[in-house]
Amino acid sequence: MGLPSDRLSIGDVASSIGLSVHALRYFEREGLLLRPIERAGSKHRMYDASDVDWLLLINRFRESGMPIATIRQFAQLVRSGPGNEADRLQILRAHEAAIEQKIATLRENLDVIRTKVAIYADHVAHGTAVGVWSPRPSSQQEDDERSRGETHDGSKEKES
Repeated sequence: MGLPSDRLSIGDVASSIGLSVHALRYFEREGLLLRPIERAGSKHRMYDASDVDWLLLINRFRESGMPIATIRQFAQLVRSGPGNEADRLQILRAHEAAIEQKIATLRENLDVIRTKVAIYADHVAHGTAVGVWSPRPSSQQEDDERSRGETHDGSKEKES
């Protein structure tokens, strides 16, 4: 028995939006959906386009680090209907700020990694990669690094 064309099975929804069937059931169990999912005569879940749109949104929330409890709170506000838009906006702004902080931290980390890549590439190009990172450089390594104006971690010494 097929589903009506405007309804999708849990497997179809899962594969179309890149989630597992388990994840969809988890979202339902955790109260993250806007309404109870309809069931076909065979008790199989049937999703419509609005369910899929909501699942895509809450998956974005989840992928961007929003806690399940916050997603649940947001869903409850949406289910409650008009009149709480300021509360929803507050949740979204807080999450936006958290994402911006994560991005800033990732950019800082990327800058460090790029610096290390440049240092290692330079050492490899000059055949000096052995001992590039050593918490306690040997005295010979220290002498070599000093002659190149570097510190033991490969960074350039500041000129006095």
